Amino acid sequence: MIFLVDHNLQGHARILLGSIAEQGWLDVVPIRFVMFEGVGLGIDSNDRVVWRVAQKNQMILLTANRSMKDEDSLEQVMREENAPDSLPVVTIGSADRVLNDSSYRDRCVDRIVEIAIYIANYMGARRIFIP
Repeated sequence: MIFLVDHNLQGHARILLGSIAEQGWLDVVPIRFVMFEGVGLGIDSNDRVVWRVAQKNQMILLTANRSMKDEDSLEQVMREENAPDSLPVVTIGSADRVLNDSSYRDRCVDRIVEIAIYIANYMGARRIFIP
């Protein structure tokens, strides 16, 4: 499963992927993290564009702070465009804790792995908050 990492989570993603690898999950579950530049997105891309790129490329968007304020907000886009076969958006509840709290980070890793393994159960779910 490929996760499209929001531009402000690149460092967090490296730490999460390191924990996923360290726990041996990459030997069992094919998980990859792709950054915005890897799919041609700029850091100023609006939520609608980001969501559509993720869906088109069969990637789960991993984010922490996409807005809910305007017509192109992630929440509005999901309300308008989500379908039963849409991949969910995974939102980290506290990005700072991923960096500073190993127990919280491990719980996030567990949820990311669970979502990757059982993705069929999460199709159309719109947003999943982790841990």
